[in-house]
Amino acid sequence: MSTPLKKVDRLAITFLVDNCIEWQYFLNDSSRFTKLPPGFTHELPQHLQEHHFTIDEATNTPLIDFNGICCGAHGFSALIETEITGEPSHLVLFDTGPDNTSLIRNASAMRVPLHKIERVIASHWHADHTGGLLSFLKLRSKPRTTNAPKPCVMDVHPSRPFARGIAPGPSYDRVIARLPPDPTFEEIDAAGGIVEKHAEGHAVAGDLVWVSGEIPRVTPFETGLPGAKRFEQGAWVDELHIMDERYAVIDVAGKGLIIFSACSHAGIVNVVKDAISQFSRPVYMIIGGLHLVGDSMAPRIQPTVEWLSESLRPSPTYILPMHCSGFVAKVALEQAFGEGTVPAGVGIKVEVVGDREHDKRLAAPTVVPRNNDT
Repeated sequence: MSTPLKKVDRLAITFLVDNCIEWQYFLNDSSRFTKLPPGFTHELPQHLQEHHFTIDEATNTPLIDFNGICCGAHGFSALIETEITGEPSHLVLFDTGPDNTSLIRNASAMRVPLHKIERVIASHWHADHTGGLLSFLKLRSKPRTTNAPKPCVMDVHPSRPFARGIAPGPSYDRVIARLPPDPTFEEIDAAGGIVEKHAEGHAVAGDLVWVSGEIPRVTPFETGLPGAKRFEQGAWVDELHIMDERYAVIDVAGKGLIIFSACSHAGIVNVVKDAISQFSRPVYMIIGGLHLVGDSMAPRIQPTVEWLSESLRPSPTYILPMHCSGFVAKVALEQAFGEGTVPAGVGIKVEVVGDREHDKRLAAPTVVPRNNDT
């Protein structure tokens, strides 16, 4: 394998933008609204453990500050910290949410050291994933008491559309609205970002994070995004395949691949197939939007769940369906994976610790063909 990706000993993920908020209220260790696996922590316990809340003088008790906690928004952003023991860690941001407020508020709530983020990976040119990019850069560049932060790289696909629109079914022939414009390369540069355009796969963050190239469309039932439109030469044209979409991968020693797929317009099966073809490693965790919401996507839910749970061997240990996954898909995944389907949301932190010794015993992934799908 020529792909330059090193195995990490520790991976920490903090979800900064998502549609959902999953809070934990607890009376004792076993009483909670949402059960999370080991290594997952809700936002509220993090604030309490780190003493972020002020003490109420009347009761001598931490006072929850609802103005200083995370909010939900239609979009996605995840802070990714990777580390090999004995070497400096790397911080990258995968997407920036939809607007100029949610990422900034949530990063502040989670005490994110913005100046240490070395790269932003834009999964694709849709405003719910790039809308917070300029506000992030502007806040990051504000004067600080210590030395100014190093410039931050904006890792983007070179094919930035002038505009993208939405045409609803069943005919998908009339655009009813356009998405907000994505930041231009010139705006990113003016805000202090360093634009890097990549259509091919490449390793970043000290070769600890892999950013894919364009994703091959090989799965028969994953046929693109109905109603997707792109504005070209003065007219709206069909754009079923959002070819600028990319995913990110981290390989944790003793665990396997952690796959970030912000929207899965290519289809999450196509994403996983490409990742295992690149690395020949088991998939430990799938994170992000699976884009299985809505009537047009409903027929894909069953074959997607069956492929992930029955065809892929070993099947993923955890799936975190977020953003555009949809309620029906989440329920179907929970039925197939049980507690392996994790209801993640804004403010949740995930820590995955590697095991170099166990890594030697990890089996290479295999795929059992089903329904003529290879």
